[in-house]
Amino acid sequence: MSFSAVVVAAGVGLRAGPGDPKAWRLLAGRPVVRWSVEGLLAAGAEEVVVVVAGDRLAAADEALAGLLGWRAVAGGETRALSVQAGLAALSCGGAQAVLVHDAARPFVTRAHVERLLAALAQADGAVPALPVPDTLKRGEGLIAATVSREGLSRAQTPQAFRLETLVSAYKAWPASEEPTDDASVVERAGGRVALSPGDPMLMKLTYPEDFAMAERLAGAQRIVRTGLGVDAHRFGPGDAVTLGGVKIAHDRGLIGHSDADAGLHALTDALLGAIAEGDIGQHFPPTAAEWRGVSSDRFLLHAVNLARAKGGQIVHADLTLICERPKIGPHRDAMRARIAELLGLRVDQVSVKATTTEGMGFTGREEGLMAQAVVSVEMPA
Repeated sequence: MSFSAVVVAAGVGLRAGPGDPKAWRLLAGRPVVRWSVEGLLAAGAEEVVVVVAGDRLAAADEALAGLLGWRAVAGGETRALSVQAGLAALSCGGAQAVLVHDAARPFVTRAHVERLLAALAQADGAVPALPVPDTLKRGEGLIAATVSREGLSRAQTPQAFRLETLVSAYKAWPASEEPTDDASVVERAGGRVALSPGDPMLMKLTYPEDFAMAERLAGAQRIVRTGLGVDAHRFGPGDAVTLGGVKIAHDRGLIGHSDADAGLHALTDALLGAIAEGDIGQHFPPTAAEWRGVSSDRFLLHAVNLARAKGGQIVHADLTLICERPKIGPHRDAMRARIAELLGLRVDQVSVKATTTEGMGFTGREEGLMAQAVVSVEMPA
């Protein structure tokens, strides 16, 4: 089932202590809101609307830079008004499944989403919920009563609904009341809301100590994938070659459908491999006239955008060029700088090496050259 999502990040979060609102604080080096948006995009969200305070629109652009498929809108004075602003900004039809998620629950995954959508198929809404394991007491200072926990659950987010169901339910909700969550709005309107298995990892960041725990958990929520790319091109007539995004004067050129930059082609295939998105030929068929002679920058940037749309963060690239000539050493720093720019990395996260085959094989005979690349991408688990 396809779905869209609304991420609510407009709150102040006073209980989290002094500093920025909790959605904008860093968790393992990334803003908390980015974790939620990345998780939903990686789970297959067709679009994500992020609802922020009016003065945080620019901050959202910075926090979510590089991700595709999202947009930010200003929220209202209450959570309910912010949710409705997010729903109104969606471009999908009324029957579309919509997940409403609190940005302060950063560890949402595809598995959570799939369970919710399966439950939504048989109900008007679905909520991830955990049974209450602790004995409950009512009272202040002294215990007034012990409350049965039988049948009680802790509701989490994201919560799933069809867009038209949730919009209609909010229209019927009394303006003088503030709902505790979106499921209660649908419940009051007569909707049936299913309970889906919750997950302790869907913890909500509320108090300062929650951030300390989340830092310890964050490492378990990201994995590093590695892709390998290989490319080769023949020499032909010309007076220059392009390698690693840098044009180098040479007594011959390279033959290829595009600019024949074997270095960037290998990097593109390595990145596509790391995110399991096929190979360069699937995305840019060599038989297509539109790619004739184009700069290979476009191929690599396309792969970069695919990785970011999946919530991936490129962390390292290693390129090896195999040729007798041209000599790579004088151009190595320029290649590292250009590749770093294309991949959104620091130069110290990019390696460019060169070797020869000691006169052996097609590279040794200077019939052509070859490139091998390894790219590492940190992805949602």
